[in-house]
Amino acid sequence: MHYDFVPMPDRKPLKWPNGARIAVMLTFNLEYWDLVKDTDAPYYPGGPSILPDPLPGNIADLPNYSWREYGQRVGIWRLMDIFDKAGVPATCTMNAKMGLERRRVIDAVNERGWEIVAHNYVQTELLTDYANEPEKEREIIRETLRVYNDVVGRPAKGWLSSSLRCTENTSDILAEEGMIFHTDIMNDDQPFLIQTPSGPIVSVPYSNEVNDFQIFLRRGNTTSQAAEVIIEQFDELYREGAESGRLMNIGIHPHVWGQPFRVRALREFLEHVSKYDGVWFAKREEIAEWYLENHESHIG
Repeated sequence: MHYDFVPMPDRKPLKWPNGARIAVMLTFNLEYWDLVKDTDAPYYPGGPSILPDPLPGNIADLPNYSWREYGQRVGIWRLMDIFDKAGVPATCTMNAKMGLERRRVIDAVNERGWEIVAHNYVQTELLTDYANEPEKEREIIRETLRVYNDVVGRPAKGWLSSSLRCTENTSDILAEEGMIFHTDIMNDDQPFLIQTPSGPIVSVPYSNEVNDFQIFLRRGNTTSQAAEVIIEQFDELYREGAESGRLMNIGIHPHVWGQPFRVRALREFLEHVSKYDGVWFAKREEIAEWYLENHESHIG
């Protein structure tokens, strides 16, 4: 994996299709967690817990498991209803176990024509566990993509790693497997090319800053403060996008932002954005396909 360091002032203006100033990606993370793991070590869930004291992996942590399962049983449907009424699509991520264990959710996403991004095999396993074992990492990626194709009904075009913990080999493996974008590299407000031995792959970044784990669970923001955060993010990027197009991602976990006392922030954000022209609610694969054809007019 290699990408050039090209700071914002050294780039040509990025001109999105149809004169858009900002490409907005509202990302529903559709994730499954194993109830137990075959280990005495503390259970790593790939995200915050509602009760902080970790149990050994081989002991069922039902409070934390059921808190997360709320997102699959209730939260995602509340979020879908809000987005349906606003006429706005989400771009979703899905780990393989979610597709196998919670197919009803994936079918509902497919019915809406929303994007689904491959998101590792299960949240409790990190690619960085195999940083020095590229063949094992390749095996996990290939099995994830196989399940994706079976469940979603089409090949995956891009990837987000569990906890964004990719390795130096991940982009190379993704390109080998025919992927065109990778979302783990969070260093920009615009897409750029990652060079691999199999050809370029596009960085279309996720965000840990504008993310419900960070906003609510790590920083303790209220619903009103969360609305301020995402509206401020949009307003500044929209302003900058008049000169050179920008990307904005919001990370949404159905068990967190899908809680009744939090969803108002997303509803207010969607109402705010609806007042603006030049907003592209984009699929990552649309961004990647366009950028592969047009990157030389941006970063030659």
